[in-house]
Amino acid sequence: MNSHCNLDCPICFAGSGHHTQGFSLTLDQVEAGLDAFVRAEGQPEVVMLSGGEPTIHPLILEFIVMAKAKGIGMVTLNTNGIRLARDRRFGEELAELEPVIYLQFDGLEEQTHLRLRGRDLRAEKEAALQRCAELGLAVALVAAIERGVNDHEVGAIVRHAISQPAVRSVVFQPVTHAGRHLPFDPMQRLTNPDVITSIVEQLPDWFRPADFFPVPCCFPSCRSVTYVLAEGETVVPIPRLLALEDYLDYVTNRVLPDPSIRGALEKLWSASAVPGSTTVAGQLDCIACGLDSPNVLDQLADRTLMIVVQDFQDAYTLNVRQLMKCCVVEIVPDGRLIPFCAYNSVGYREQVWESLSGGHVPAMVPNATALQDLLQPTQFGFKTIGEPRREQRDATNIGQGL
Repeated sequence: MNSHCNLDCPICFAGSGHHTQGFSLTLDQVEAGLDAFVRAEGQPEVVMLSGGEPTIHPLILEFIVMAKAKGIGMVTLNTNGIRLARDRRFGEELAELEPVIYLQFDGLEEQTHLRLRGRDLRAEKEAALQRCAELGLAVALVAAIERGVNDHEVGAIVRHAISQPAVRSVVFQPVTHAGRHLPFDPMQRLTNPDVITSIVEQLPDWFRPADFFPVPCCFPSCRSVTYVLAEGETVVPIPRLLALEDYLDYVTNRVLPDPSIRGALEKLWSASAVPGSTTVAGQLDCIACGLDSPNVLDQLADRTLMIVVQDFQDAYTLNVRQLMKCCVVEIVPDGRLIPFCAYNSVGYREQVWESLSGGHVPAMVPNATALQDLLQPTQFGFKTIGEPRREQRDATNIGQGL
């Protein structure tokens, strides 16, 4: 939607911020992109409006209306939550349109916010969650996870999600080393299995590795998912109760639990269909206690939390075979649908930014520790290639042949 943002996060794969050189898409440009998407997909299931920070775009509400009018099943709004927290009227207008709020939420500790976002945003995050709960907006909590920064908080994030009435899913994304990011060692990058291991180790009473399943879209190594039924301290991973692979079509490209999961809950609620021990059945009964019997399945669905671990490729992990199967794309106003990981890693983002802003955007070079001598900062905060620092050499014997 735009390249501008009301934050200048130390980590931002898009390089967004308060810089003067940027762009904001027009209504016609957004419509052209959406039309290209509909032509390619037929009946698109989901589109995400992102930025920059899309909530500061003056036409963001019109964009949501337009996307829904074109028959797109779900519209998600990728936001840091600041405007939602501070502007009740904006929240009310959003609630009338019912987008899914894809809320940046990296952790609960001050240091996490300072290192990843440059300021303590905990109060804004909680105010945004409260606003969404009051207005009936569904939320996906989205955490960028970096090794040694906030990987110790993944369990706390899941706990917090369960305690929040508006939250329907949690998405953990190992940091994509594109755009702005902290210096990193490519050989010590955080992976999906690392995140899953951290969840299991931090919440051993709730999870085990087998609760998470790879999803075939985009590529099995890109995304893993699980569902849980949760009520307070009682958490039951659904993969222990049914064959989740039978339901992968419901979760291939989702940010929220698909309504079709209700069919799975119906099977679970049949005593003859629940495999395993009486302990599992007892946990289900505990979750369902106090619910209105005629509507128990609908209410159980409201207590279903989806947990997604989603890795995106960067210049160090780019795999053409994965790109060919990619189901996450950037929609460009000129009609192109570019695989998300290619868009951020091989120069497409800079090309599109230049064409929309009219100014030069230098190549984004990963801020790897081994490249520090070759990198220099840009006006956008990300790094680009610079002149190498040359070591001073002893020239005493230069020119003296042997």
